[in-house]
Amino acid sequence: MAALSPCDPCSYSRPDQCAVVHADLDIAVNFDKKIISGTVHITVEKKQAAVETILLDAKDLTISQVSDKDSGQELTFSLGEPTEIFGSKLEIKLPTGNGKKYTLSIKYATSPKCSALQWLRPEQTAGKRQPYLFSQCEAIHARSLFPCQDSPAVKFPYTAKVTAPREVTVLMSAVRLGSDPCAGDSASLETKFLQEVPIPSYLMAIVAGDIESRDIGPRSKVWSEKEFVEAAAYEFAETEDMLKAAEALVGPYVWKQYDLLVLPPSFPFGGMENPCLTFVTPTLLAGDRSLANVVAHEIAHSWTGNLVTNKTFEHFWLNEGFTKYLERLIVCKLNQTPGYHHFLANEGLVVLRNAVKTLNNGPYTCLVVDLKGVDPDDAFSSVPYEKGFTLLFYLETLLGGPVVFEKFLHSYIEKFTRQSINTQQWKDFLYSYFSDEKSQTALNTVDWDAWFNSQGMPPVIPDYDTTLARACTELREKWCAASDADLSQFSANDLASLSSIQIREFLSQLLEQEPLSVTKLEKMQELYDFNSVRNSEIRFRWLRLGLLGHWADAIPRAIEFVTEQGRMKFVRPLYRDMYAWEEARQPAINNFLAVKDEMHNTTASLVEKDLHLKEASS
Repeated sequence: MAALSPCDPCSYSRPDQCAVVHADLDIAVNFDKKIISGTVHITVEKKQAAVETILLDAKDLTISQVSDKDSGQELTFSLGEPTEIFGSKLEIKLPTGNGKKYTLSIKYATSPKCSALQWLRPEQTAGKRQPYLFSQCEAIHARSLFPCQDSPAVKFPYTAKVTAPREVTVLMSAVRLGSDPCAGDSASLETKFLQEVPIPSYLMAIVAGDIESRDIGPRSKVWSEKEFVEAAAYEFAETEDMLKAAEALVGPYVWKQYDLLVLPPSFPFGGMENPCLTFVTPTLLAGDRSLANVVAHEIAHSWTGNLVTNKTFEHFWLNEGFTKYLERLIVCKLNQTPGYHHFLANEGLVVLRNAVKTLNNGPYTCLVVDLKGVDPDDAFSSVPYEKGFTLLFYLETLLGGPVVFEKFLHSYIEKFTRQSINTQQWKDFLYSYFSDEKSQTALNTVDWDAWFNSQGMPPVIPDYDTTLARACTELREKWCAASDADLSQFSANDLASLSSIQIREFLSQLLEQEPLSVTKLEKMQELYDFNSVRNSEIRFRWLRLGLLGHWADAIPRAIEFVTEQGRMKFVRPLYRDMYAWEEARQPAINNFLAVKDEMHNTTASLVEKDLHLKEASS
C-alpha cells in the first residue's frame, strides 16, 4: 500500500509540494453504462521548485491518458495499488520546463461502482419517467468521481460542461450558465457551470434527473421531481429570511445563488451543503415547516464549512460545531420565543448523550479524532455537531455572552475566509481576539485537553434554561411514574399545548428512560396516534420507543420506515435497535439484504456493520 500523506491521513496528495488551483470538467453522463466519462483539466501550482510530480487521489477510476493541455505533450503517470477505503495514489510527471503552473488534461471514466454516485432506475423515482443520478462526495468520495487532491485542505474554483440526455436536467454545486443542444447529437444537451469561489473536493456535486423548479426567493429556487415541487416550495418558503438572518450575523453571502434540491428518499443525510445547491432529504417535508431548521443548518455552512473549512476531517467539529452554533442563532433570530435558544441547545445535549452511548464512549466521541487508517464515514456521528456546539456555548458564557461571542464569530469568518484550518489555528485566534486580561483569565480556566481529546461527554455542561422543556419533562415524568393498571389520567389533550418540537423533546426524554411497557405504548398510540404522524423526527423517536419496549407492532412499521427512506440518522439507529432485539433481528437482516442494492452505497456499507454482517474498520 502506498503511504498516505503527512498532510492528511485520508489522502495520498501532497498539496504542500504541488497543489490543484483550478479544475475544468468536460464530462458526459451515461445512464446505460452508469458512468461519467470525459476530461478534467486541472491547473496545478508548484509549491516547491524541485518537485517533478503531482500526487492525486483516485478510486475505481479508469485513467486512459494524461497530457499537458498547452503543449499537447503526453505525460507519464502511474496508478498505485488500490485499497478499499482510500483508493489509489495517482502520480503524474509534470511537464518539462521551469514553469510554476501547468494545466494537465486527464481523460478518465468512473466505474459503475463509483462510491460518490447513486444511479436510480426510472421506477425508483417518484415520477417513474426518467433515470436519476446524484452525488455525495463528503467525506472522501470525490476521488471516485474525478481525479483530485481529495483533502479539505485543498480548495479550487471550477468550471464544467456536462453532456446528458435532453430529457433530464443537470445541476451542479455552481452557478448554472444554461444549456445548449449538442452539435451532431439531437438527443443530448450540454450544460455549463461556473463556481468562482474556491471549494474543497468534497463540495463537488452533480445531479441529473427529471426535475423542475419553483422560485422561493430573489436568489433561490427549490428543485425536485414535479410530484413534490409545490410541497417543497411551501416547506422552504422561509429560505430568504434565513439567508438575511445569517448575513446579519456573519457577513455577505458570496455564492450568488442559493438553491435547494429535494432528492429521492435514498439520500443518506438530512442535508448536504453543496455551494449554490443544497441537497435535502424528502423527510423534511413535514407539511408545517417544522423541520426547516435543517435548511438553516445548510445555509450556515455557506460560511462555516464552505468559506472556513476544516483542514482535515480530524477537525470536523470546526465545520459542524460552528455550523450548529450558527444554525441555532439563525433560527432564534426568526423565532424570538424567550428561552428558545436554550431549549434547542438542551435538545442537542440529549442527542449528544445518545450518540456517546451508541459509540460506547469510544475514540470517535473525542472532539478531535484520530483518523489514521480510518474511513471518515465510520467516525461520522452527532458528536462533532453537538459536542462542538457545547464548547462554543460554554465559551460564550465565559467570554461575555451572546452579543460578544457573535462579534467573535464574525471576525473568525473574516480572518479565515476561503482558508482551511485546524483546531490549533482556531484556538490561537480565539486567544488573540480575546486578549484582555479578564478574557485571558477565563480562557485559562478551560481544560482544553479534556475538551479536544477526552472521550465521552464534555467536561463541562452549560446550565441551560429548561423553561420551554418543562411541560415535556412533566408529561414524561407522569408517564414514567404511572402504573400499567392506571392510565386513565392521560388524555388526547395532553399534547394540545405542545409544539411539534416539544413533542419531539417529550419523546427524546422518554428514550433516555427505561423502556416503556407495551401496555403504555399501546395506550399512548390510542390517545396520541403517533403512528399517523407525518413529521419524520417524531415518527423516528416513536418507532425507537416501540422497538426498545419490545412492542411487536413496531417491527413492521420500523421496517417500512427504513425501507421508504435512507437517511442514516434514522436508518442506522432503527436497524441497531432491531438487531439488539432477538425477535426483530432476523426480520431486520432479511429486509436489509432484500433492499441493500437500492440503498445509497454509504448507508448500505454502514448498516452492514451495524447488523454485524461486515466488521467495522478497526
